[in-house]
Amino acid sequence: MSEPPPRESPPRDPNGHLARRLVQLYVGLALYGASSALLVRAGLGLEPWNVLHQGLAGLTGLTIGVVSIFVGAAVLLLWIPLRQRPGLGTVSNVFVVGLAMDGTLAYVPQAHGLAVQVPLLLTGIVLNGAATGLYIAASFGPGPRDGLMTGLHRRTGRSIRLMRTGVEVAVVVTGFALGGTLGPGTLLYAVTIGPLAQLFLRLFALPTASAGSTVVATGTPQGAILRP
Repeated sequence: MSEPPPRESPPRDPNGHLARRLVQLYVGLALYGASSALLVRAGLGLEPWNVLHQGLAGLTGLTIGVVSIFVGAAVLLLWIPLRQRPGLGTVSNVFVVGLAMDGTLAYVPQAHGLAVQVPLLLTGIVLNGAATGLYIAASFGPGPRDGLMTGLHRRTGRSIRLMRTGVEVAVVVTGFALGGTLGPGTLLYAVTIGPLAQLFLRLFALPTASAGSTVVATGTPQGAILRP
């Protein structure tokens, strides 16, 4: 009597863990915008790009979130000559972060006094690290600003650290000249966000999606994002 044929294994989902990754992506981006809003309300200094966004917001009369969207879109256009490939996370980053920032600012009042400002600043920085770990671990592609840095790295041959430092120094100087908030919080953010993001990236890490995924942008530049 012949043996029955072996049972075939059920086909694997080519976008393994897709639902969880999507949740991580959008929760991470929303929390990133919310954390940036907390830094604005703390009034002790912003992360480099938001120094620029805040300066441009004061100049144009637009909200800082709307300015963030416009700047993100403009930076994304710079990907074209750099031959960078955007992913779902890249495009989502442009819109979700800015909308979440404005939404949070509408409900969180300006902090007054160091007894309120310092805890708000620390909460914003830690939350920003958690948000960064969440959306990077989702593996849907880098944000437009991080992709700019890695694109410059590939085109120039210079290190990612040098490209990031050069771009962010220019952004901070320009933003400060336009009236953006530069302070001790800016420095504290710069020296802590890398270790915090690495910690949360390990915490939220998922198994790598298979090559058959149609929504993953490979080569997420974790080094560019996580280095202070």
